[in-house]
Amino acid sequence: MDAKTKIIIKAVVIPLAFLILILTIVALFVLKCRRDRKKDEQENLNYSFAPYEQWQTPPQPHNQQWQAAQHSHNQWPMNQYPMATAQMEKSLVDYHPLGFAEGIDTNTAMVWVKALLLGLCASTTFAQSLDGIYDLVRRRMPKHVDSFRFSLMDFNSTNNDQFVVSTAANGTILVQGNSLSALSYGLHRYLADVAHVDIYWFVGSQLHLAPIPLPRLSKPLTGSSTVERRYHFNTVTFSYTTAFWSWEDWELQLDWMALRGINLPLAWVGQEKILVEVFREIGLTDAETSSFLSGPAFQAWNRFGNIQGSWGGDLPYSWIDSQFELQKKIVRRMVELGMTPVLPAFTGFVPRAISRVLPNATVVNGSRWGGFDERYTNDTFLEPFDPSFSRLQRSFIKKQQQAYGNITHIYTLDQYNENDPYSGDLAYLRNVTHNTWLSLKSADPNAVWLMQGWLFYSNWDFWTDERVKAYLSGVEVDQDMLVLDLFSESQPQWQRTQSYYGKPWIWCQLHDYGGNMGLYGQVMNVTVNATQALAASDSLVGFGLTMEGHEGNEIMYDLLLDQAWSWQPIDTDRYFHNWVKTRYSSGVRGSAVPEELYQAWDILRTTAYNNTNLTSTAVSKSIFELQPSISGLVNRTSHHPTTINYDPAALVQAWQLMDSAASKDRSLWSQPAFLYDMVDITRQVMANAFIPMYINIVSTYQAGASVSKDGSNLIQLLYDLDSVLSTNDNFRLSTWIQSARSWARNDAEADFYEYNARDQITLWGPKGEINDYASKQWGGLVSSYYIPRWQKFLHYLENTQASKYNATKIEAQLLDFELKWQEETTKSTRAETRDLRSVLAKVSRRWPSVFGDQNSP
Repeated sequence: MDAKTKIIIKAVVIPLAFLILILTIVALFVLKCRRDRKKDEQENLNYSFAPYEQWQTPPQPHNQQWQAAQHSHNQWPMNQYPMATAQMEKSLVDYHPLGFAEGIDTNTAMVWVKALLLGLCASTTFAQSLDGIYDLVRRRMPKHVDSFRFSLMDFNSTNNDQFVVSTAANGTILVQGNSLSALSYGLHRYLADVAHVDIYWFVGSQLHLAPIPLPRLSKPLTGSSTVERRYHFNTVTFSYTTAFWSWEDWELQLDWMALRGINLPLAWVGQEKILVEVFREIGLTDAETSSFLSGPAFQAWNRFGNIQGSWGGDLPYSWIDSQFELQKKIVRRMVELGMTPVLPAFTGFVPRAISRVLPNATVVNGSRWGGFDERYTNDTFLEPFDPSFSRLQRSFIKKQQQAYGNITHIYTLDQYNENDPYSGDLAYLRNVTHNTWLSLKSADPNAVWLMQGWLFYSNWDFWTDERVKAYLSGVEVDQDMLVLDLFSESQPQWQRTQSYYGKPWIWCQLHDYGGNMGLYGQVMNVTVNATQALAASDSLVGFGLTMEGHEGNEIMYDLLLDQAWSWQPIDTDRYFHNWVKTRYSSGVRGSAVPEELYQAWDILRTTAYNNTNLTSTAVSKSIFELQPSISGLVNRTSHHPTTINYDPAALVQAWQLMDSAASKDRSLWSQPAFLYDMVDITRQVMANAFIPMYINIVSTYQAGASVSKDGSNLIQLLYDLDSVLSTNDNFRLSTWIQSARSWARNDAEADFYEYNARDQITLWGPKGEINDYASKQWGGLVSSYYIPRWQKFLHYLENTQASKYNATKIEAQLLDFELKWQEETTKSTRAETRDLRSVLAKVSRRWPSVFGDQNSP
């Protein structure tokens, strides 16, 4: 052996062998610890997840145990959790990596060693991944940073998410779960059900009101999800609700999502940046791309090929850049909080100039959509079986991975949203999906294609059962596709498609179109139907929220997300009671919520939130939001119903109970949740009162009498409604407009963004193509838009005999006003806020016929 070889052995081989020996010893030691731990868990942590049926380790959907549970669903108490043995409580403390020192059996020295080693393992493996949930506590509960300890552990029972919450001897709240999402949901259950604090849309976070010290648990809280996936977001929500959101808005939303157990959210912001780079790469100019992209309030429909181009001006590239930066923050926070973002993929919709750079490409034009003229619709679609499609797909996903990291394998891709395919031939349909699927797999071998199943309902006349089957069959591996049954609570498609022919799918609550604001829900469908689907379909893998807009009715969305953790339909009576208790809690230990608030919400539960009219399938719209006419406004059905499916007098009673509660507990007038809800219920009471007043005016007019007096009363009701709405930032036009203008770099951009914001909630198109679809009951919008429309309409009635009524003429007059309103701009940053209590006192005294003959506080 020469000298060189000896040097190599001494310098490399011997140290390497020694390192391997050390690693082998460590590995064997860790293995022994894990075996001991598993044995101890089996012996000492052998507690059941379910003395109560609703939390039990999930039975198989078709077995007798589950079927029996269906017949006792009213026994589900949301605020009660399983008992556990003292041995289990002690072991939770013993083995927790940060709190094992309390209550430990000092006679068992080996337990110390195991606990220390397990703590080291946990801190090494999970410390970084737990940062997200600890940061959530720091953001929302800064005074309680040291009050919680989180730990990831394997319960060795099911693949679903599970959690255990308990109290250590020193008062620390210990939250254990087998995923970050389970930890977050377990934290939420403790905060909402025990500390009685929560985080809400509009109202914001009330978690900082949690008492000090935190309430101790006499028994652990445990829970197990019934489904693997909890999905959130409709594609169009990114226009109707989040179009102009700031990072602060998104932070609140993401924390809300995490605490409610959402683990599969759509991340659909800023994708235009990636798309522009892909188009540049193949030679398209920015001008050619700009002619394709739509304005910021309408990007959702551009992304899946309904519209193209931007009326009112081109989309600024500064918007594209800023939204891209926002998306980076969003997906980073999603991952930190244990969510798997659903990212976009290349859909195939391209600028018209694609033929210049890809002259041999196979392209077709999409359908005309929404009554738009050809300039803004008939989008160009690159057929997936063209070789260029796969090339652009790989480029898109590669650039996306470079921007955000390799954070997901799930991609949203909708090709026929309210657009019919070029051909109904079965082989053609299969060819489209097959090549789309292959393009995804060529870009990401682990890709899963998520699609909205909305097309099978909205264009049901085209999508026959055989065409649906052919289209889905193009994805040859079932697990490579995930279908959102978008409207499960009212128009489910999973039954007629035999659970999407074996493809995994998610039961979704759509509920709201365009951000409508009426009080509405189907509590029985959301609970009973969801659990029945879970029992009937082997390929159901999740529950999801797919409302088009976030505009109230928050309890309905909480209800479905909590149903994802119960095998039985939730007892809505008990659920509403507990929800009210937490929503109006002051955070002061021992304080009580006035009984009138429970009574008011029970009325809502049995009326507005218990719709059983199958012709009214979504949130209602008030007729005062619609373009005035002498016909066609009352009792509309379908997606934008104006029908009131409950006795309006019942809602007045609920309002009176709310008002009575505030007269007894005046602190409610300073509580954000109560102020929001009082405006919301007042808004609905006044909107309901508008209907008989309108009907009376039409009858008077058709009888040949003057409508002047009744018309004046109608306008006064709207002015008073505007004053109520204007007391709260969440019900004001100025909030929406200022959010839009805040993204601008200069006045020209600010005016363009405001134009987009105004147009979406009124004309929805350059000429009112989808007029009033996304209308809102907002202060400032009522006074500046709806009232002038009704005044013009009433003026026309006063000066035109019923026999000479000309709908075309009055519609043209109203459109002229509507078009001018789009061009207005708002330079002020904030409208004056008035006190709700004093406004309600004035309004309720003026309208005893609306609110009842009673004195306001």
